[in-house]
Amino acid sequence: MRWALVKVSLAVTAMVVVAFAVPLGLVIREMARDRAFSNAEREAAAVAPALSITTDREQLERVVASAGSDAGMAVHIPAPGDGSGDATDIGRQRATDEDIAAVREMGRASTTEVGGGSTLLQPVALSSGEIAVVEVYVPESAVTNGVGTAWAVLAAVGAALIVGSVAVADRLGVRMVQPARRLVDGAHELGEGRLGARVPVEGPDELRRAAVAFNSMADQVVQLLANERELAADLSHRLRTPLTVLRLNAASLGDGPAAEQTRAAVEQLEREVDTIIRTARDAKPQTAAAGPGAGCDAAEVVRERMGFWSALAEDEGRKWRVAGADRPVRIPVARADLAASLDALLGNVFRHTAEGTAFAVDLHNGEDAVIVLVSDAGTGISDPEAAMARGRGSGTDGSTGLGLDIVRRMAESTGGDVRIGSSVLGGTEVRIWIQLDGRTAPVRRGHRGAVRRRRQGRASAPAA
Repeated sequence: MRWALVKVSLAVTAMVVVAFAVPLGLVIREMARDRAFSNAEREAAAVAPALSITTDREQLERVVASAGSDAGMAVHIPAPGDGSGDATDIGRQRATDEDIAAVREMGRASTTEVGGGSTLLQPVALSSGEIAVVEVYVPESAVTNGVGTAWAVLAAVGAALIVGSVAVADRLGVRMVQPARRLVDGAHELGEGRLGARVPVEGPDELRRAAVAFNSMADQVVQLLANERELAADLSHRLRTPLTVLRLNAASLGDGPAAEQTRAAVEQLEREVDTIIRTARDAKPQTAAAGPGAGCDAAEVVRERMGFWSALAEDEGRKWRVAGADRPVRIPVARADLAASLDALLGNVFRHTAEGTAFAVDLHNGEDAVIVLVSDAGTGISDPEAAMARGRGSGTDGSTGLGLDIVRRMAESTGGDVRIGSSVLGGTEVRIWIQLDGRTAPVRRGHRGAVRRRRQGRASAPAA
């Protein structure tokens, strides 16, 4: 916008300067020409009284010398009509005899071009009735005297006007562009999660109104997020009453693996509810990146969660398998987030596949990324893209569509992603790509094919 204003101002000012400077320069040149010939006419008029009195050569030479430069003036007196004398020429003749004769015949002044300039031919009546011609030489330097200087002044004035208009347009452009840039920066900051971003109300009226609207929108976003946090906290707090009942009932189940698992699940659910309440009550958005040393051992989390789900798998007659979790695998993800993601995926397996359907979890550790594959031998997902959409769900009871979104946000927080495809078991495969260096995860078809080949090589291994 700034440069557009400068260009428009430059073009308009240049056209105005040209429209006025060129005609004015031509007028100045014409005025200089008129001034030079007016001086020549005054010099010729100074000789006319002497010619009307006498035609004596010596007296006329003195008159010509006193009237002007004798090198620039000449007097041409014709011979007397009675033949008593000869024609008299005083000074240097530059005009042709034909031009002099034509002026003498017409009886009025005329100008003619000669080498190096022009001449003014002025007819003067003598006492004898004859017509003498006074010739005044006007050099080209006299005609153009001062024209070059005037044109230089006009050019300087025009350039100053152009520079001034460009400077003014640039200042106006800055006055318009700076508020627009602040508005853009504020939008970027708000989009990055810095909810305190506001824009100063300044600049033109349109940008001032835009700044007011942006600040109002930012205030509404903050208010909506605060209301959402309060609502989440309130709803989570309401879960404590039924959780207390569940905990009391679980305590009365006695001993046994199922009772211990139930009590452990109730305790974990209480911890998760407490975490939700604390997070929701925190008014500051959690946008800071994890510091050095943050994260967890993915292999340990996979073993722990598979140990939890294995009991339910045995009850439903499901075969299961874990691969790649026999050695530590550090990832930049909080332990609770990875556990929640695995629980969401494994819960989907138990919820959306028939009893007896096998499933597997594979952990692959690469140089720049860690891949977690959760696959099953179910019927698969007909529309993976729709399944990844937040809040869509599967349309069945208990499906909110938020499980895969939890997994996606966990992966994207590291620069990775989540993909849904077909597994070697014949059902669904969910691939979680966890980036180790925070860069955007590249598409690696070859690596994916290698993972499939490795899994096919282990497909014949007996399930645990």
